[in-house]
Amino acid sequence: MGAFLDKPKVEKHNEGGVGNGLRFGLSSMQGWRVEMEDAHCAVIGLPYGLREWSFFAVFDGHAGARVSAICAEQLMEHIIINEDFRGKLDLKEGTEIQPSLDDVLKGIKTGFLNLDEKMRNMPEVASGEDKSGSTAVCAIVSLSHIFFANCGDSRAVLSRGGKCVFSTTDHKPVNPTEKERIQRAGGSVMIQRVNGSLAVSRALGDYEYKNVEGVGPCAQLVSPEPEIFCEARVEDDEFLVLACDGIWDVMSNDELCDFIRSRMQITGSLESICNQVVDTCLYKGSRDNMSIVIVAFRGAPQPSEEAIKKEAELDARIEAKIKETLDSVGLADAELPYIMHILQDMEGLPPGGGLSSKKHTVENILNRLRPQRREENGDPDPVTSLMHVQTRKRGDHDPGTAIE
Repeated sequence: MGAFLDKPKVEKHNEGGVGNGLRFGLSSMQGWRVEMEDAHCAVIGLPYGLREWSFFAVFDGHAGARVSAICAEQLMEHIIINEDFRGKLDLKEGTEIQPSLDDVLKGIKTGFLNLDEKMRNMPEVASGEDKSGSTAVCAIVSLSHIFFANCGDSRAVLSRGGKCVFSTTDHKPVNPTEKERIQRAGGSVMIQRVNGSLAVSRALGDYEYKNVEGVGPCAQLVSPEPEIFCEARVEDDEFLVLACDGIWDVMSNDELCDFIRSRMQITGSLESICNQVVDTCLYKGSRDNMSIVIVAFRGAPQPSEEAIKKEAELDARIEAKIKETLDSVGLADAELPYIMHILQDMEGLPPGGGLSSKKHTVENILNRLRPQRREENGDPDPVTSLMHVQTRKRGDHDPGTAIE
């Protein structure tokens, strides 16, 4: 079920890119977990004649990071090279391979199953040394369609025309169809987990749950079969998001889309927006690894002077309220939790993110104002004061004399 650190690791890994009329940014952070088990993949312009296609994916590993890492390296290749995906060559097009919709849908499923079978035969897995598994959520973007594939409880959403119009389905053991398959395979669902242990009902890896004789790979306790969706692209498409459950545990589909949409009006950096999402989820209480990919289409919101001005005005009002609080309650009592409580009813907070999305701003303002207040009031720095008290207790020298 995972162990936790004494304090979160907040260093982030970022990537970004542009091409095929798309922009993408991603961020991943270990957070409170003792190990980083997430992985990701982002490729604009695919091989084998698919230059105008792109692939994005997030993998949330559990019981180790090996399977998620292999998926990030190999799932795309397994999808686009299998015969189901590639379809038939059109001689008029030379070697350009443009799969049909049916080719893509079949090929995605085949790619997932082929990779799962390949990993099963790895020596460390076959010996039982490695028992890791991974969810997988991916999006393949062509000029005309977006193909979503999900296996587990990571999730993809699509924002179109100012609304979240699509979401993949989380594969949880308590879902009726998932529970029925698990029970038919001889398993049970206890405390919302497969056999009381695994919290997802579909995943790559997890081979200890895939040993039921006489049934195919998709009928096991844990299935590697992805659920696949196809959305035709339209001019109103704004962005899609792929993220692990560390994000979705604390933000709903609408909240995340609303927050990203509002941030796009403030900055053109998708990496920065991804970082803001991850920080906001940490402040909202997420205890898991966190990974997110944002893919922006031409219809995505653009930075606007009006939105930037409103954001600056919000920050100014937050600073004024913090100054007022410091003056009224004093430095010692104005700790961050108290300041956040005072600010919770502030108007104009970012939609979806709320005050949690401003916690970093609040911390910076508070850290900047406190030294100013001490200087204005003639108060000594607390660290210096503590050193002087300790020195006087030792009786070594006068606190005003330099130590040689």
